[in-house]
Amino acid sequence: MLDAIESKRKRAMVSLTIDGQPVVAREGQTILEAARLARIRIPALCYHERLEPIGACRLCVVEVEGTPTPVTACTTPVQAGMVVRTHTPFLEEMRRETLKLLFLRHPFNCGACDINGACQLQDLAYEYDISHQDLHDYSVSPLAFAEEPWATPLIKYHARRCILCGRCVKACEQIAGVGAITFKGRGATTGIAPVDPTPDFSPQCVSCGECMSVCPANALVESMGQPRGKPWETRRVKTVCTYCGVGCELALDVHGEQVVGVTPSYDGVNQGSLCAKGRFGYGFINHPDRLKQPLVRRGSYLEEVTWGEALDLIAQRLSAVIERHGPDAVAGLTSARATNEENYLFQKLMRGVVGTNNVDHCARL
Repeated sequence: MLDAIESKRKRAMVSLTIDGQPVVAREGQTILEAARLARIRIPALCYHERLEPIGACRLCVVEVEGTPTPVTACTTPVQAGMVVRTHTPFLEEMRRETLKLLFLRHPFNCGACDINGACQLQDLAYEYDISHQDLHDYSVSPLAFAEEPWATPLIKYHARRCILCGRCVKACEQIAGVGAITFKGRGATTGIAPVDPTPDFSPQCVSCGECMSVCPANALVESMGQPRGKPWETRRVKTVCTYCGVGCELALDVHGEQVVGVTPSYDGVNQGSLCAKGRFGYGFINHPDRLKQPLVRRGSYLEEVTWGEALDLIAQRLSAVIERHGPDAVAGLTSARATNEENYLFQKLMRGVVGTNNVDHCARL
């Protein structure tokens, strides 16, 4: 790993020209990466920073001087002296036609979509002035796809929204390291589906949701079925996952006073990755059965009390047990939803105050 990093540092710098602007990039970088570093925008839907280049959407096509046909910027490495044009009339027309072909699969029902107003595909339709009327140029009727189960019941696949960019397939292979989904079908009937197991290869989906997190067209959504709110109605609260001690960073999507989803954060130690619990296990936050006040049993019923009353009662009961049976009659079980610091203090309480080493953690049960 260290050798690879050192090798990357030693790569030579190359000079090229993009849209008349001198650009310096590292050897091995693609035209798209060099353009983005120089703040030159090239449209792309299948490209994602965490994935190897796919080259499927064909929207990042550029003209390179000396090359007879346009090339995809996300898969073409830079070369010294290269002259690149990114927004010629010919390229713009190519992109517009490519988008029209994508919209033959993807319906124009943006108003009913959760990501309406925060969608790359919608932005490109606006930029290139594409509407329902433009699709009449092709005498092709949209196909009706039967609903089929996804690799995990936590995710629902809308085949009519899928633009076959391949991000989800690559994310499952390269980020999750599972390879549980793939392309199936031919031509217009192509879709994404779970991999059929064979005697040599039988991948099992781990419900991590990496496929869903990289989908640019909202073709993969949570199957819980609850309203998520429009992007302009939703605020994101950055926090740390409470399920274990790894400390994965995430953002809670909050609509009103309800947590309606989880968005990965790419700043933390997890770099955007989450497990099934971190991505989908947020229902307890607003669950009506969630305890928000301590309860003390009074005869045959439970009564809400203050934290002071509850802690006083606990101290009295523990002191009575220790006095009668000794400190080893007491055991402590702490929570994975507490912070590392809180768990440390708990074990100090058990060892230093109660006087027992009978302390465990629910994450290892």
